Amino acid sequence: MSPTAKPRLLVAIPMFAEVLAALAEHFEIDAAGEHPIEDPAELARRAHGCQALLVAGMPRIDAALLDACPGLRAVCSMAVGYNNIDLPACTARGVLVSNAPDVLTETTADFGFALMMATARRIAESEHYLRAGQWTQWRYDLFAGSDVHGATLGILGMGRIGQAIARRGALGFGMPVIYHNRSRLAPEAEAPLGARWVSKDDLLRQADHLVLVLPYSAISHHAIGAAELALMRPGATLTNIARGGVVDDAALAQALRERRIAAAGLDVFEGEPAVHPDLLGVPNVVLTPHIASASLPTRRAMADLALRNLRAVFGIGHEAGRPPTALNPELLAQR
Repeated sequence: MSPTAKPRLLVAIPMFAEVLAALAEHFEIDAAGEHPIEDPAELARRAHGCQALLVAGMPRIDAALLDACPGLRAVCSMAVGYNNIDLPACTARGVLVSNAPDVLTETTADFGFALMMATARRIAESEHYLRAGQWTQWRYDLFAGSDVHGATLGILGMGRIGQAIARRGALGFGMPVIYHNRSRLAPEAEAPLGARWVSKDDLLRQADHLVLVLPYSAISHHAIGAAELALMRPGATLTNIARGGVVDDAALAQALRERRIAAAGLDVFEGEPAVHPDLLGVPNVVLTPHIASASLPTRRAMADLALRNLRAVFGIGHEAGRPPTALNPELLAQR
């Protein structure tokens, strides 16, 4: 790339037109269009010769792709999770990686709480019943679910989003909050929520409504499987807004079918966008297509943060310097 040439950027996901226009001022762009680039061969072909990639929770950025694109300097994600990016492989090759934390915390917590409520109160199940023309009379037990107010809220993964969900439950719905995390929160963080750290097994046994907000890793793979589901109360609900693979979807489908737990709300799935067929056949589950952060203001803020990171990496305008959310900032000292 000559000193005056624009860096080449592959936008591997659908993107706001106005963000693409802003990028085009400083980058030579190849944009995915209406569909994300997921095929590894196509991704490698289109990324070859690029200095930067703009991605989200997809596609997979691994050592094979990096080796096929030796000129790559940055991978900027507009998602907070980055399990689709091999961070050590990027660091070893001097490729700076950034993500988009914080800007989606409150919106994702809103959705997680809404999904938990829809699950507890059987909203999707009852809507399907109504739309099918089956509602003909009142019954005392017609889609009677479980209360949210005053029920015990259990959170597995007490990071920013977990704490935001805890605030909604404790302060808005009078819910006792218990949580499990690798490390306990400071007392000053627990106190306003009345939050109490418990072991993972105790969390599963005691929670009326369990919400999963932990990051995906090899350690958290199938953190909720058959054994864990067996510890939960028969009337309990499970809500997953974390990542696909944190839950063993086949084991969950069986537990739901056998009514060993009352219901589940899922926004993420193992192998998504494919959904385990057994989940599609049980009525007591609310399914949404990974949209927890999908408000327009939040998605735009996520894209804008990725734009800021890209500008910083390439020394453009007032953004030049340190990318605000670099995941391997140790590389900056080498530049």
